[in-house]
Amino acid sequence: MVRIVVCMTGATGAIYGVRLLELLAEMGVERHLVLSKWAQVTLLEETPHDLDYVRRLATRVYSDADQAAPISSGSFRHDGVVIAPCSMKTLAGIRIGYADNLIIRAADVALKEQRRLVLMVRETPLNAIHLENMLFAARAGAIIFPAMPAFYHRPQSVDDIVNQSVGRLLDLFGLDAPRLPRWRGLAGDSDIPETGEK
Repeated sequence: MVRIVVCMTGATGAIYGVRLLELLAEMGVERHLVLSKWAQVTLLEETPHDLDYVRRLATRVYSDADQAAPISSGSFRHDGVVIAPCSMKTLAGIRIGYADNLIIRAADVALKEQRRLVLMVRETPLNAIHLENMLFAARAGAIIFPAMPAFYHRPQSVDDIVNQSVGRLLDLFGLDAPRLPRWRGLAGDSDIPETGEK
């Protein structure tokens, strides 16, 4: 059975974490959830969901303060950790290995055990510190996955945008999300407008 650790921080974009849990549940993936204190606040502010709904989406839920949780140890086998959304504070903690909460500890364990770590970073604009932290984390083995919507599938709603992003994230784990619109290519050269001289 596939087992994924899902962590949510207080960055904007709580719906990404919720949709990830929903899709993983639909696919029968085992889901271990950590919500930071500020993730809980952001969730209530940005989405129509309450905390009970989100907790029910998980197979198991841990407090961010629980450093004795199974996911804090490399001996707990899983297929990867996703932090969605990932705040710049959490990214900074991961970069320097300052695991003062369970989210950063779970990320640290994923890196040391050479398991998949996906950071759905959320911030704009990005300053040099953010960029350097992302580069450092990527060089350490993390996958930097900014919450950047695509428009080739001509989304009609925010849900369409969220589904496409989360579906692409699941591709990184070899999981085929049923809601993911995929690029089919252009119909042909006739669809491309001519520009410049012939």
